[in-house]
Formats: sequence, structure tokens, C-alpha cells
Amino acid sequence: MKNKIKLRKGDEVIVLTGKDKGKTGKIVRVIPDIRKVIVTDVNKYKKHQKPGNNEPGGIIEKDMPLHVSNVAFYDPSSKKGIRVGFTFNKDGKKMRINKKSGKEI
Repeated sequence: MKNKIKLRKGDEVIVLTGKDKGKTGKIVRVIPDIRKVIVTDVNKYKKHQKPGNNEPGGIIEKDMPLHVSNVAFYDPSSKKGIRVGFTFNKDGKKMRINKKSGKEI
């Protein structure tokens, strides 16, 4: 059984390790097969690109994927990374919660 990724596209995350440690950004894409996420303005690399039909050549900056274990959901109220859990509300609908405070995300 594959582990589910509890983070979603559009979530604000904080980087826990690596050269961009402490930076925050929004998730642009989640790649569940390899358990990686692409975050805006984090883990940028320069790519030397040849000119194509419509696009010019040159050095472009590209956001590269980060492993899910290296990012955490960012809680703006506590200004820290938090763990995400799941619970069901009164209507039986599944919702994401902050594991420490129990508040809904």
C-alpha cells in the first residue's frame, strides 16, 4: 500500500532541510509516484536551454522537486511547520487538522 501525501497543491509549506532551509512557498505540483513536491521559489536550479521553435535559448531558472519529508505544512499563526492529521466532523465529512492544536486547516 502506498503512503498518502497529506499536502496538497496550493498549501503553504516550510522547508525543513537543505540549502533552502527555513524558506516558505506554495506547492505548485504534487508528484505522488515519487513522493515529491514542487514549491515556488524554492530549490531553484539554472538550466542551460538551447533555442527552440518559439522560445529563445539562454539560462533559465527552474523549480526542482523536493522530497515530501523535507517540507512541512506552514502555520502562519505559530510561524512554524506543523504535522497534518485527519478527522471526521459531525456530518461525517473528512477534514484536515493541525495535530498539535486540533484546529481545522
